[in-house]
Formats: sequence, C-alpha cells, structure tokens
Amino acid sequence: MEEIQYRIITADDYDEIFEMWNQVEQTKRALNPIDDSREGISRYIARNPNTCFAAVSDGKIIGAILTGHDGRRGLIHHLCVHPDFQRRGIARTLVSKAEDAMKKEGIQKIFGLVFKDNDAANLFWESMGYSLRTNLNYRNKSLNDAIPTGN
Repeated sequence: MEEIQYRIITADDYDEIFEMWNQVEQTKRALNPIDDSREGISRYIARNPNTCFAAVSDGKIIGAILTGHDGRRGLIHHLCVHPDFQRRGIARTLVSKAEDAMKKEGIQKIFGLVFKDNDAANLFWESMGYSLRTNLNYRNKSLNDAIPTGN
C-alpha cells in the first residue's frame, strides 16, 4: 500500500483537486461554476489558509477537504477522496486534521452539508460523530444567475 502524506492545500493545487472532484459523482454534482472555479477556490483558500488539507500519494492529490469558518462556526464545504483510494481511512484523517485546525482557530462547532440521498456520506458523517439536525431548514439564495439555487 502506498504511503499517504497530508499537507495544507494551496491555490496551486486547484487543477489536481478539480480533476479529482470530477471523478466522484456525488462531489461533481455539488460543484458550481463560480464558487468552485479557480478564482473562487483561490479566494476561499486565502481566507482559510490553515484549515484545508490534501492527502497525497506518489506526488498526486488523492483526497481533499475544504474547511473554513466565519470566526464563529466552522463549515466543511467539500470532502472528497479519489475512488481508487476510498475505504482506507483517508477521509477520516482529513476530517480529523480539519477539526484540529478549527480548534486551533478557536472554533467550537462545525457543520457540513450532505445530500439527503447520499447514503454512504451520511453514514460516514454519522460515524464521525456529526449528528443530523432535523429542527432546521437550510435556505439559500443565489445572487448570481450562473449559480443554481438547488432543489
């Protein structure tokens, strides 16, 4: 089995991460052309320089987590592991690194969004101790016609 290293993501990693996201159908459907563009991700990483991590094997990014915060709450935006490397504990390690980084930044609570029909991801997040909130409605509004509002 290949050795996996973990490191902070930089804006220079965009092409590799974007290519990986497009290998995973559940992640691919969560992308939008503005926020997940090179400019959007570069802006996100600049605002969150210590909380986004990559898993690397043989010099290639095979997993990534984008985690940021607003000074009050943390949010996991994307967690993805390339299909050839799933089920090896990489996602768990990426989440653990993101959680530790959030704690170092003074964040006490993290949330993430998962498609209701993504059973595997929902089971994963449950196993990581993330509870399902049923007392909230998630609402969103697109301020740009290029970004779909969603269902």
